Amino acid sequence: MVDSIVQLAESVRSGERSAESIATETLQRVDAREPSVRAFLHVDRDGFVAAAREVDAKRARGEQLGLLAGVPIAIKDALCMNGVPTTAGSRILEGYKPVYDATVVAKLRAADATLVGKTNLDEFAMGSSNENSAYAKVHNPWDLDRAPGGSSGGSAAAVASRMCLGSLGSDTGGSIRQPASFCGIVGVKPTYGRVSRYGLIAFASSLDQVGPFATDVRGAARMLRVLAGRDAHDATTLDAPVDDYEAACDLPVKGLRVGIPREYFGEGIDPEVNIAVRRAVSCLEQFGCIVKPVSLPHTKYAVATYYVLATAEASSNLARFDGVRYGMRKEPGPDLRAMYGATRDAGFGPEVKRRILLGTFVLSSGFYDAYYLKAQKVRTLITRDFDAAFNEVDVLCAPTAPTTAFRLGEKTSDPLAMYMSDIDTLPASLAGVPAMSIPIGLTANGLPVGMQIITPHLQEARAFAVAAACERHDALHVGAPPAFA
Repeated sequence: MVDSIVQLAESVRSGERSAESIATETLQRVDAREPSVRAFLHVDRDGFVAAAREVDAKRARGEQLGLLAGVPIAIKDALCMNGVPTTAGSRILEGYKPVYDATVVAKLRAADATLVGKTNLDEFAMGSSNENSAYAKVHNPWDLDRAPGGSSGGSAAAVASRMCLGSLGSDTGGSIRQPASFCGIVGVKPTYGRVSRYGLIAFASSLDQVGPFATDVRGAARMLRVLAGRDAHDATTLDAPVDDYEAACDLPVKGLRVGIPREYFGEGIDPEVNIAVRRAVSCLEQFGCIVKPVSLPHTKYAVATYYVLATAEASSNLARFDGVRYGMRKEPGPDLRAMYGATRDAGFGPEVKRRILLGTFVLSSGFYDAYYLKAQKVRTLITRDFDAAFNEVDVLCAPTAPTTAFRLGEKTSDPLAMYMSDIDTLPASLAGVPAMSIPIGLTANGLPVGMQIITPHLQEARAFAVAAACERHDALHVGAPPAFA
């Protein structure tokens, strides 16, 4: 199977390949590779093959096929799929099967993608390593002793190990970009409101965004073109034209002003990450980009700001999981309140409980102004930093994460150290601007490094142009992990 989403889709659309043969090959890969990676929580074998056969039948009837015809794509298990188990990586939703598709899932089906199944994640998308899943730890295909990143680690690992060519993740504070960096693939967090969140099990509603993972930039561009757009089911979606992101991959970047934010290259950055990002920026200079330093001075407050706002919203959103309407219910107890407590205590894991408690605290009487309101004000300052920077430059380039993938278990005993692994991705989330991670090389011990490309609101096309230019440069090529090529 080729590594390119675009090439594979075009081979199916032209009749060169059958979708069913691709599905069969994909399931063979899953059977061989999944036991060591643990990327999936559910493989929808029957639905996957049936969808592939329907694609072939459409072509046989002479119908025009969609942009993702026959492309195997996996879905993060925080997104609803009609009749397919959807757990958000939590015991409290074990056995839950939605009766509808998330909008993004419906759009993939309409584009004739074939959906492999549901991928593993940190419980309710709360984590940076995928070690908070209630079901299994995902292993990084580049080094099975290392974390794939989180929370969308299963989606990233499935693509990196070539068990599919694309997948969907959700990004609240870096949950697409950081796993993309750790796993050596492309991951895109669109502008807040660019892609519908209908059918996404909510973590923090003012931050959550759905976006694609892909093996290459052009594949991610085609996926986002399918996913983006206004949705009547989600009032936060933007009524704005959807650009041809795939065409943007061929745009010249000569003359683009590239800003290098000083704050992303300070204390804590791995020297090899620093070198790799600066090498990638030098490659952009060779293409005619103009590079200049910029400052985002409130970056240092991003972690504290995020973990006040996101946990406050999580405390509210997760109140619905009470054992009454769906999911787990612990019956024993003298009254309704006891049932609530027993259900939530048994159903939620330690990290989810930690964040609910923190969020409830910052929203409580006497602390709201000191924490939540103050964090909202700092969020505004972080947003203004980006506005000021984009008055000087067209695009920002920075590390996606300060380090490469860390070892499984390395940070689990220190939540603050784990939270700090998202320090480079949080500011763009708080500002709602689009950001993507692309692989730009390997360290001496063979681990991928990701560079983050950040652009103004609704300027994803510009990011794809820059990302594609980097991808065309031989010095930045990464490819598949050797064991999964």
